[in-house]
Amino acid sequence: MVEINSFGGYLQQYEVAVTPERLRAAGVGIDEVFSALQQANENTGGAYIEKNAAAYFIRSEGLARSIDDLRQIVVHSDQGIPLKIGDIAEVRPGHALRYGAVSHNGEGEIVLGIVMMLRGENAASVIKKVKDRLAEIEPGLPEGIGVTTFLDREKFVNRTVSTVRTNLIEGALIVVFVLVLLVGNLRAGLIIASVIPLSMLFAITAMQMSGLTANLMSLGAIDFGLIVDGAVIIVEATLHFLHHDALARRRGNNPIVHLSRSEMDAGVLTAAQRIIRSSVFGVFIILIVYLPILSLQGIEGKMFKPMALTVSYALLGALLLSLTYVPVASALILSRKIDLRPGFADRLILSVQKRYLPLLKMALKAPRIVVGLTLGLFILAIAVFMRLGGEFLPTLDEGDIMMHGFCKPGTSLTQTIASHDLAQKVILENFPDEVEQVISKIGTAEIPTDPMAPETADNIILLKDKKQWVKTKSKTELVEMISEKVQEVPGMAYEFTQPIKMRFDEMMTGVRSDIAVKIFGSNMDSLAAAGERVSRLIRQVPGVADLKVEQVEGLPQIAVVYDYSRLARYGLQVREVNNALRTAFAGEIAGTVFEEGRRFDLVVRLDSTRRRNLADVQQLPIATPGGQLVPLGEVARVEYRLGAAQISRDNAQRRIVVGANVRGRDVESAIGDIRHILSEKLKLPAGYMVTYGGQFENLQAAKARLSVAVPVALGLILVLFFLLSTH
Repeated sequence: MVEINSFGGYLQQYEVAVTPERLRAAGVGIDEVFSALQQANENTGGAYIEKNAAAYFIRSEGLARSIDDLRQIVVHSDQGIPLKIGDIAEVRPGHALRYGAVSHNGEGEIVLGIVMMLRGENAASVIKKVKDRLAEIEPGLPEGIGVTTFLDREKFVNRTVSTVRTNLIEGALIVVFVLVLLVGNLRAGLIIASVIPLSMLFAITAMQMSGLTANLMSLGAIDFGLIVDGAVIIVEATLHFLHHDALARRRGNNPIVHLSRSEMDAGVLTAAQRIIRSSVFGVFIILIVYLPILSLQGIEGKMFKPMALTVSYALLGALLLSLTYVPVASALILSRKIDLRPGFADRLILSVQKRYLPLLKMALKAPRIVVGLTLGLFILAIAVFMRLGGEFLPTLDEGDIMMHGFCKPGTSLTQTIASHDLAQKVILENFPDEVEQVISKIGTAEIPTDPMAPETADNIILLKDKKQWVKTKSKTELVEMISEKVQEVPGMAYEFTQPIKMRFDEMMTGVRSDIAVKIFGSNMDSLAAAGERVSRLIRQVPGVADLKVEQVEGLPQIAVVYDYSRLARYGLQVREVNNALRTAFAGEIAGTVFEEGRRFDLVVRLDSTRRRNLADVQQLPIATPGGQLVPLGEVARVEYRLGAAQISRDNAQRRIVVGANVRGRDVESAIGDIRHILSEKLKLPAGYMVTYGGQFENLQAAKARLSVAVPVALGLILVLFFLLSTH
C-alpha cells in the first residue's frame, strides 16, 4: 500500500483566536500577532564546542510546550510593559475549517480511512495484510471506538475469481466429456484433455513473466475448444492411420489386430508428419484473429490486451504440446491392440452422416442457389450488424450502488450533511431487506486526493444478499425504486452508478457519466444557458437517466473589491491586506506545537463568533504602515454576489458538461439520438461547439482502430489459406 487517506472528523489544531475589538483596544493588527507567534516558537542549533575530549552540541529549545507558553509570547512592548498573546487572544485547542465529512446510516458522522494500493500489487494479498494489521491494532483502540470495513474490494475480487474458476472448470469438463464421447477412445480423449492443464501452465508462466494478473479479463475468454484443436487434429489423424494400417495387416475375419512397438511408432510418425502443417496453420489463423485486439491503445488496450495475450499464450503452449508431447503420448499411451469393430462414437457419427449426406447431395446439385443464399445471408448479417448498438464495456454487477448526490452551489457543509442524513434514513426505512448500510462521503478531505465541492457527496449503498430481498429481485428495479424515494428529500438531485464503474469512468474521460455532452465557449453565462438548453432537449431521449448539468455558476460569495485610491491614502499594498484577510478568516499556520510525539499546527484566525456575516469582513482591522488601524470596509467595497462555482477547461478552452447515464439501451444509439436532436434544435453563438465524451469517446477510438486492424487480420488469414492450398 502507498498510503491511507483519512476522511471526516476534525483535524486538531492549536488556535489563537483574536477579536477585532481586542485588536483595536491594543492597537495591533492581526499580522503583528502572526509575526510574534512565528518568531517566538522555534528551535535552532549552534554547531558545537570542543572541551577536552568531548564535543558539546549547542541546541536551543524555543518551541512552546503548552498553551500557557503560547499565552506568554510577547507581541510588542510599550514603555517597558509587554503586550502578550494572552492579553489580546484566546489560545485553545481547535480544529481546521472543514470542507468535507462522512455520515453513516442517518446516525451521524464517522471517520473514514481509504487504503490506497500501489500500482501492480496483488489486491487480495494487500487486503489480507491490511485486515491482519487491523486485527492487531483494534485491541489498543480507546474505549468506544471500533473499526468496521464497509467497502471491501476483496468481496468483488472473490466473486469475480469464483466466476472465472467455475467457468473454467465447467468448460474443461464439457470439453473432456465431448472429446471422450466423439473420439471413441478413452485413452485418446484423456491425451487430448491433458493438453488443457499443460497449456494453461504454459500460459500462466508467460503471464507471470509479462506481468499479467489472473482476473476476469485475462482468463474469462479462455476457450478450451480452441486450445485442444491442434491436439484433436494430431490424435484423430493418428487413430485414422493406425486403423488403416491395422486393416492392411488384418488376417481373416479377426477384428483385433496387434501392432508392434515399431509399427506403432511408425504409424504415429506418419500421421504427425502428414497432418502437422494443417494443425500449425489452424493455430496461426486463430492467433491472427486476436491481432485487432492487440492493436488497441489507451484504456481499451489496457482492458482487452490481457485477454488476447492470455489466449495467445495458451494457444502457443498448446501448439508446442501438439508438436512434441501429443505424438509421444499417443505412441506410448494409445493401445497397440486395434479393434476394427465400430464403437459407439463410430455409430454416432454414421447416424449423423446418414442425415447429412442427402443434404450435401442436394446442395451440390444446386450450387448457384446455395451460393446465392449464402451471399444473401451474408448481406443480411452485415445489415443487422450495422444496426447493432455499441457499448465500450459490458456493465459488470459490482453488488453495490453508488448514488452521487448534490445540492445547489453554495450549500453549507452543515446543510449538506443534514440532507444526506435524511436521504440515508429514507433509503434504510423503505428498503430494510435490501440495503445493509449507506455511507455518504461529502466534500473534500484535508488532504484533497479526491476533491469535491461541499455540496456534493458520494453515497455508497451496500446491499444485502439477493436471497434476502423482498421488494424486488432485480438490481435495476431497486435503483429505480431508490431513485423515486430519495426525490422526497428537498433541494437535492442524484445520479446512480456503481462504485468501481464511477471511478473507472472518471479516470477514462474525466466525467462520472456514461455520456458527456461537452459545450465549449468563452463566456460562462452563455455556457450555463447552453447547458440548460441541452438538458431540456435530451431529457426525453429514451434510455437517458440521471441527467446532470455541470454546476458552473450560482456560488454565493462575499466579494472584497479594493479601492486603489484609498489604499494609497493609507500607504497599504494589496498583498498586505490580502494576508490579513486570509489570516483572519481562513487562518494561517504560524508554527507547530508538539504533544507526546504528535505535531499540531498553530493557527491564527478570528474567533468563530466574529466570522459569521458581511459586517465581520467589513470591520476587520487592517494595520497601516503608520501604526493606525482602519477597518477593511474603509479601503474596499465588501458585498454579496453570485460567482462562478467552477471553471473547467479542455485543451485550454472553457467548457461545460451535460452528463447522463444510459439504462435499457446501448450508449452508441443513445448518442446517435442525442446528436440528431441537438443538430436540429440547438443553436449556439459563433465560436461555440459541441463534442461528445464519456464511454462513447473510448468506443469511437476503439472502433476507428479496429476498422483498420480487422481487415488487415482478414487479409492475413486469406494469405495463410492461399499458402496452405498451394502446398
